[in-house]
Amino acid sequence: MERCPVCEATSAEPFMTLPPRHYWRCLQCRATFLDPSQLPSAEEELHRYNLHNNDPADPRYRAFLHRLADPVLDALNQGVKEEERPFSAQGLDYGSGPAPVLAEILSEAGHQVACYDPFYAPDPTPLEGSYSFITCCETAEHFHTPAREFSRFARLLLPGGLLGIMTEFQDDDDRFARWYYRLDPTHVVFYREETFRYLAGQYGWEVRIPRKNVALFRRPR
Repeated sequence: MERCPVCEATSAEPFMTLPPRHYWRCLQCRATFLDPSQLPSAEEELHRYNLHNNDPADPRYRAFLHRLADPVLDALNQGVKEEERPFSAQGLDYGSGPAPVLAEILSEAGHQVACYDPFYAPDPTPLEGSYSFITCCETAEHFHTPAREFSRFARLLLPGGLLGIMTEFQDDDDRFARWYYRLDPTHVVFYREETFRYLAGQYGWEVRIPRKNVALFRRPR
């Protein structure tokens, strides 16, 4: 048995070998993850990230980010009277990348958004704050130590705060070998809907799936 990096249960079994990579499946939270001995180095990760071409001016890229931004904004507005809008909440975009377009979208809605990214915005100061919402867009699949990251989110979120995660859910074992998401060498952990529901139970959060590949958590007040 291997320890799961997502829920930390010692309950993972070999799932699939796709040379040269070996994958495990956690029997508790159902996450699938790359063998820890095969995780990419920081240099390999950065090289791959620098190949991404996410143009902030591309309307298709902005529409893609709205898949997470819109349900987060809708959830923030719940319970806020129309006459009290727009209001400003403090948020954090975790894994903001070289061009923090998601933070820009959320700021355009009236919110104040700090950015953190271990490669492109590594100043740790934002990790000392507390936030009404955190977004994590196309980032969770890169986590080498997901349990540590989710513990950090729990510490950063204010009571009643929101955590929005967007990542491709792994829901078809038959196509895992040829799945484009797996073929990115920096994608090292893959979540299922039941993974996120398991994590919500661990932390005592509410969770819902407002649209495909988006999980929205709320910390109780």
